[in-house]
Amino acid sequence: MTQSLPQPQPQPRTQARTFDDLLAEGASVPTEGWDFSWFEGRATEARPSWGYATSVAGRLSTVGGPVLDVQTGGGEVLAFALGRASRRPPLVAATEGWPPNVRKAAHTLRPYGATVVAAAEDAPLPFADASFSLVTSRHPVRPHWDEIARVLRPGGTYLAQHVGPASAFELVEYFLGPLPEESRTARDPERERRDAEAAGLEVVDLRAERLRMEFHDIAAVVHFLRKVIWMVPGFTVEEYRPRLRELHERIGAEGSFVAHSSRHLVEARR
Repeated sequence: MTQSLPQPQPQPRTQARTFDDLLAEGASVPTEGWDFSWFEGRATEARPSWGYATSVAGRLSTVGGPVLDVQTGGGEVLAFALGRASRRPPLVAATEGWPPNVRKAAHTLRPYGATVVAAAEDAPLPFADASFSLVTSRHPVRPHWDEIARVLRPGGTYLAQHVGPASAFELVEYFLGPLPEESRTARDPERERRDAEAAGLEVVDLRAERLRMEFHDIAAVVHFLRKVIWMVPGFTVEEYRPRLRELHERIGAEGSFVAHSSRHLVEARR
């Protein structure tokens, strides 16, 4: 199970494939869930030093009350953590808004006794006040701090890994051109600290890192932009075909396209 692009490994030489073949492959790979194993040998991303999924496994082993995972995707990260927890919580729930992922998460998490609830990412969480001792989330579209604070029990914890500012913007701006400053500074961790505190949470840990990403063929770029749909909104192969061809030729000449993801770990307590 993978949770982001694979970690860097030596890249084997592969037989050259045509631009059209690679486009067709990248456009045909299913996009549901957050399993990134298809990218093995085609794209890599360095991991944050804090080891989010392993950290969640440790918290699951010690938490004494119910747990909620928000925007769980296909449930892969939560399943990883539950599978490595030495003791499972008395109740585990997860929310997800995209129907294909709701089905996938329900299947993935069923063996662990977790309940998946369909809930739009911008809707109030469908749970009563003070329901959970621990709320987790990996790469939420946007953290809804008031809702997180509302469903946490007094003394409860929110532990999450968020996408930070200007993440993979080398790739984003390759297709969209230079973005305004407010786009580059969105998701700033210090701004999120202030928003969390305004909702009544105490931020007890906040760490940020920028991490090297490499794309080794144009199929990986196409699949990534189809999977992570907010990077280049409305992305289609047809609309961006000229830019994709230029990037294909650049990767052929330079060996890869390099970008940098931005991640931060946040732990907040009610």
